[in-house]
Amino acid sequence: MIGYRYPPWSQPVTTETPATTSAIRDFDFLIGTWRTHQRRLKARLQGSSDWETFAATSSVQQLPGGVINFDTLVAEAWRPGWVGMSLRIFNPATNLWSIYWVTNEGGGIDATTNRLSPPVVGRFAGDEGLFEGEDDFDGRPIRVRFRWRRLGTDQARWEQAFSADDGQSWETNWVMAFERTAGTDGAEQPLVRGA
Repeated sequence: MIGYRYPPWSQPVTTETPATTSAIRDFDFLIGTWRTHQRRLKARLQGSSDWETFAATSSVQQLPGGVINFDTLVAEAWRPGWVGMSLRIFNPATNLWSIYWVTNEGGGIDATTNRLSPPVVGRFAGDEGLFEGEDDFDGRPIRVRFRWRRLGTDQARWEQAFSADDGQSWETNWVMAFERTAGTDGAEQPLVRGA
């Protein structure tokens, strides 16, 4: 992406061997099916404290080779027919993940160019992953941050935050608490196979 600035904490580590620094397995923990509790701010970057809560199901799969994984998020009780999808792509040259978000209502796709909206980019350090990127919201430039936390093998947490002042302050506007559905860890989840 032209003009994208990688956050300082997301720079590739070059002092260790690639075998010990590769981030390619960062999202292996997420493969499987999850029940999620969603908490979403109704109005963003408006000083609102009005949250909506709902349940959703997330199913995460990995493509062969491990450099791409994706999930679907379905929340029938919240918005019947609505589906969200994250696409995560690993770049071995930078040792970073790019995460794209789209919905079946056109979210995540620029209506003028028909291109995907800019990704958030980053990686995990231990059990916490930080991913940031530039985007726009209601016609103004913002920074977007995803924060992932691995909480053992059967729980995880994701948060989305926006900043309208280039990262000086952040408003968390969406939180998902993940609980693994029994019998769907990464070892048992069927992978999408190529032909």
